[in-house]
Amino acid sequence: MKPIFDRGPSLTLRLFMALLASVGLITVDHYTDASVQIRSYLTASVGPLFYLANLPQDMLFGASEQFKSHQKVLEENQVLKDTLLLQNGQLQRLQFLQQENDKLRALLGASPVTEGKRLIAEVLAVYSHPFSHQIVLNKGSNDGVTVGQPLLDDLGVLGQIVSVGPASSRALLIVDNTHAISGRIERTGLSVVAEGIGQADTLRLIHLPHSTDVIEGDRLVTSGLDGVFPEGYPIGRISKVQRDARQPFLQVNSEPYAKLDRIRYVLLVWPHHGTSVADPQIIAPESEESGKEQR
Repeated sequence: MKPIFDRGPSLTLRLFMALLASVGLITVDHYTDASVQIRSYLTASVGPLFYLANLPQDMLFGASEQFKSHQKVLEENQVLKDTLLLQNGQLQRLQFLQQENDKLRALLGASPVTEGKRLIAEVLAVYSHPFSHQIVLNKGSNDGVTVGQPLLDDLGVLGQIVSVGPASSRALLIVDNTHAISGRIERTGLSVVAEGIGQADTLRLIHLPHSTDVIEGDRLVTSGLDGVFPEGYPIGRISKVQRDARQPFLQVNSEPYAKLDRIRYVLLVWPHHGTSVADPQIIAPESEESGKEQR
């Protein structure tokens, strides 16, 4: 007589097989490039799910914008006009300084710094837990996005692209515990390496001797030596310098300028092609709603 409920493999055997399969997949992924295409297909397949998951938030945001009072809109408009006026004045000064810098580089025989087009992308999803700090963007290979491309916001460096699909991409933030960035201390010009420790407000500078000239408040900017991030972009401010003779190196922390815990829009840059810094090509949405469209 056949029993009604057949017993399958034991739980111990199932666990062993799952662990064996996981180790095998991790090994194949580490030593081969076979999974790169699979990741691309998976990113493309889950892209529509991110759009659907983000739809309620967009609808609520649009509704709240519609209910704003006319007076508040006028006040915001005046603030934006004032800000634009100040920034235009700073831009004129920046263009003058850029011309002076190009002249000095020409005298020294150095190549001028160039930058290409820029593209604004919207954040569809945020992964933030002690082991990973990643975001999903609404731009992909159809927009020219590539793996390793740097991300910025209006305050500083955010991270870089690690996986690309046709209409979406995934980026690793600079505070992720697997990410490191090459920078320099602006006051002294010292080259350093800053790595993430899994906290949204802290970077750690590694392998600095006790004799290093660094103080709290020093600005940390990109050095360009890693070949990923363009030179001169702000990374963070030195927030802690601990000199402990029992430790082989200085204990130095930096607070990122970018607000990594509330990202909505990011700037994708193509640093190695295009026109000069004084006249970058910027691809920007005409309004809040058109920010979701492809260029």
